Amino acid sequence: VLELGIIVHSIVIGLSLGASNNTCSIKGLIAALCFHQMFEGMGLGGCILQAEYKFVKKATMAFFFSVTTPFGIALGLALASTYKENSPRSLITVGLLNASSAGLLIYMALVDLLAADFMGPKLQGSIKLQIKSYIAVLLGAGGMSLMAKWA
Repeated sequence: VLELGIIVHSIVIGLSLGASNNTCSIKGLIAALCFHQMFEGMGLGGCILQAEYKFVKKATMAFFFSVTTPFGIALGLALASTYKENSPRSLITVGLLNASSAGLLIYMALVDLLAADFMGPKLQGSIKLQIKSYIAVLLGAGGMSLMAKWA
């Protein structure tokens, strides 16, 4: 499910970047793309390594993560002549895809990734570590919110 959310999100960002004609929006999208892909790659890479899959399945998941954004950019470039960024149909489509991928990513982050770490014996045994972990999560969420506001 995490892989699916990241793939949809990566295709939508790539599509937006490839179809955009506005240099101001391209700069923001590239900044967001770099940060998002880096953190999504680290999170997904950790999950792939922890999963007890065979090498072929792990390699396939890593391959799909690495090709979805370039595929979205190529699709955006191909559709750039017919794609109108500000048309109601485009805005609704991109909004629905972004909302669905964001919902998947938030669910996976809170329920599968953070819950497993926060409910583990190491964190449950130390109040000091719990406080540091909560502060780190809040700083991370605040940093990404700031990045969204800026980009």
